[in-house]
Amino acid sequence: MGVLRDHPELTLFLCLAAGYLIGKLRVGPITLGGICGTLIVSLLLGTQHISVNDDVKTVFFALFIFSLGYMAGPQFFSNLNRKSLRFFALCLIEVVCVLGIAYGLAKAFDLDVGTAAGILAGAATESAVVGTATEAIGKLSDLSAEQISQYQGHVATAYTVCYLFGLITIVLFTSQVMPMLLRINLADASRELWEKMRGGQAGLESDEREAQPGTVGRTYLVTLADGRTVGDLESSLGGHITVEGVKRGSKLLTPSPELELTLSDLVQIVGRRSAIIEAGREIGPETPAVPGLDAPLATRQVAVTEKATHGSTIDRLEKNHPEFRADGVYITDVLRNDQHLPASGETVLQRGDVLTLVGARGGLNKLVEKIGAVVKNDSTDFIYIGFGIVAGSLLGQIVVKLGDVPMSLGTGGGCLISGLLFGWFRSRRQTFGAFPPQAASTLKDMGLAVFIACTGLAAGPQAWPLLKEYGALLPFAGIAMVLVPATISLVVGRKLLKIEKPLLIGAIAGQQCSTPAITSITQVAQSSVPLLGYTITYTLSNFLLPLTGPVLVGVLGA
Repeated sequence: MGVLRDHPELTLFLCLAAGYLIGKLRVGPITLGGICGTLIVSLLLGTQHISVNDDVKTVFFALFIFSLGYMAGPQFFSNLNRKSLRFFALCLIEVVCVLGIAYGLAKAFDLDVGTAAGILAGAATESAVVGTATEAIGKLSDLSAEQISQYQGHVATAYTVCYLFGLITIVLFTSQVMPMLLRINLADASRELWEKMRGGQAGLESDEREAQPGTVGRTYLVTLADGRTVGDLESSLGGHITVEGVKRGSKLLTPSPELELTLSDLVQIVGRRSAIIEAGREIGPETPAVPGLDAPLATRQVAVTEKATHGSTIDRLEKNHPEFRADGVYITDVLRNDQHLPASGETVLQRGDVLTLVGARGGLNKLVEKIGAVVKNDSTDFIYIGFGIVAGSLLGQIVVKLGDVPMSLGTGGGCLISGLLFGWFRSRRQTFGAFPPQAASTLKDMGLAVFIACTGLAAGPQAWPLLKEYGALLPFAGIAMVLVPATISLVVGRKLLKIEKPLLIGAIAGQQCSTPAITSITQVAQSSVPLLGYTITYTLSNFLLPLTGPVLVGVLGA
């Protein structure tokens, strides 16, 4: 143990490696996860009085909470609308219930502020509350340094026990019990809802691609279109195809609208699959690829910045910009907040959506200038990210008094809000502030893991006394604080809000910010439909729940 005490960096990464290894252990649909595993290992090592400088914890928590906000920002603000208001109600139920139960338990059992905050964080299965509550306890002016250290240790211990029981409860309740209470077969209900939402079209999983993509290129031999012009051919097929090349003998001709086709010409066309099939009936038989005629198509990922495009369908966008059909440019994918939407004519676009455009390079470049900007997301913009964390840290230092109770967001709350704002602002015009999703996810996960490891090491000496004092209460709290808000949300969601059953089950997992729960739900559903409800409440709760830590600490510490 002497080596670990002398080399805190060794201790830190040992906690991460061993913790994530333990987190992989599975019992049925339940896995602890790397964060809970890291906390268990760090608590055990912490009993040997091994610690890491508190500044390390603060820095990594700021990285975690800012990255979390940055990733959630675009979806958070897009969900602040009438359509999502009913899902917002579920998040309010969660916040009110967990705060009320934690406060009630603290008063009924005379719990210290650290234990109460740990129960709140663990039972709500929201790791970020550990950080915001721990930080808030450190700012309580009427506590001694020894009391602050002790109560901060209680946060981690109570969190560990309550998290374990809360996790098991939310996974089993949402994936197994709720479908029975709603009297549905979750797999059948999800499939029916998906077909209704997509007009009978089946969806693709994240690792699947279309076997027959919507936009294709083909080469035909002219046997039926003798004497027809290129422009006439394109118009007859509704503008859904573009002639990209014509070969006559050994010559390559420029496919202008006035060019007349003759027998034995080889014509390359690009367009929608259905129109391409129809073109074969009007031109002649399809031929293999012809050397020199296979003109390459360029691809661009373009963020929609044009104000007029917001709220319009793809069909309307293409009508408003004739260049799509005139230059043979096609939308093949719509990406919104890391979720792929069907590139069908009825899909409604939002500002900030990323469109994948495919077509001839010249036409493609002209369209990009009109509707948006090419996405630049190949490397992290540390200038933007750095100023974002600075802004969040400064925001967290502002203290506002509610009566006699001093309230502040702290570094955690401030960086969460700045992350939301900076992530949303970046999504509006994606030419600056790049933070690639994989980089953001890595910083988020590592930031939280290091913070939790530091917290567990510091809490180790207080862990066993607290477990002996409140051993039976902690599991009860972990179960109750899941069942009460989840059950209320289930009743309100169906009876008052009329949320579709598969979406409601996913939304309740999201209001609890439980990734293991939604993983289990989608496995039972054999569909990603419940994710549509989960993403809305998960985003909102990721903002609201971390703020409950300072609120509870402020009320109990007053």
